[in-house]
Amino acid sequence: MLFSYFVAGVFFITYEAAKSGLTNWLPSVIPQPAIHAVASGAAELASCVVLTPAEVVKQNAQVIRQSESHARSTSARAFRLVRESGNGLGRTLWSGYTALAARNLPFTPLHFPLFEFLRGQLCKQRHGRKTGREAYTQATSRSTSRSRLQANGLEPAMFTEIGAVTSTAAAISGATAALITTPTDVVKTRMMLAAGVGGVGQNDRNGASQEKRNAARSLEVAKCIFREEGIRGLFRGAALRMVWTALGSGLYLGSYEMAKVWLKRDSLEPGNAIDTVG
Repeated sequence: MLFSYFVAGVFFITYEAAKSGLTNWLPSVIPQPAIHAVASGAAELASCVVLTPAEVVKQNAQVIRQSESHARSTSARAFRLVRESGNGLGRTLWSGYTALAARNLPFTPLHFPLFEFLRGQLCKQRHGRKTGREAYTQATSRSTSRSRLQANGLEPAMFTEIGAVTSTAAAISGATAALITTPTDVVKTRMMLAAGVGGVGQNDRNGASQEKRNAARSLEVAKCIFREEGIRGLFRGAALRMVWTALGSGLYLGSYEMAKVWLKRDSLEPGNAIDTVG
C-alpha cells in the first residue's frame, strides 16, 4: 500500500512539475492538450522507473509459488533469484522497463488531456467564465479561505463541488481512454497467455533482443485477432474495462484534487486565484 502511494507521488510530482515547466517555457501557441499529453507521458515514464523493479520481483515470486506446494513469503527469495540471474542486479531489475512503459503510455497521454479539458468545460458551465481554466481557478480560489467559507457555511459545498466536477471529468476521460486503448490491452493479454508464466529474470536474459521480438510479435498478434474475430475481438472486454477505469479514475483523481485544494486553503487570501491544474 505504501509503495503504491510512493509510485503515485512520483507520478504527480513529475506531472505537475512538467506541466508547469512546459507551460512557462513553450510558446503560448502550443495547445494545452499537447502540453498535458507530454507532461503525463513524462510522469508515466518516471513512475515506471520506480514500478519496474517491483514488477520484476513480483513475477519471479509468482514463479516460485507455483513451483512449491507450501505458501509463504517469497519476496526475499525472488529478489535473490533476480540477483543471481547472471545479468547484473541493475540490468535485471529494470529489464522490463520498456515493456511496462509501452503498456502504460498509450493510456496516460490520452487520459490526462481529456481529463483536463472536460474538467475545464464542466467548471465553465457552472461558473460562466470565458475559459474552463478560469472557471476552475475561480472555483478553487473560493475554497482557499477557510475562515470565509466556514463563516458563510459554504466550505463543505465548495469542496463537494470540486470533488464532484473532478471525479466526473476523470471518470468520463478514463472510460474514453480505456475504450480507445482496449486493443493494446487485448494484445498484451494474449501475448502473456501464449508465453505462459515465467520469471522476468529468465524471460529477459537476452536483454534488448527479447523486447524487440516482443514488439514484433505484438503486431502479429493484433493481425491474428483481427483475422479470426474481426474488430470485435480487438475490443473484447472493453465495457468492463471502461466501468472499472471510470470508477478508479473518479475516486483517485477526485480525492487527489480535493486534498490538493485543502492543503492550500490557508496559504492564500480570499481573493487570490490559484490554478492547481497548471
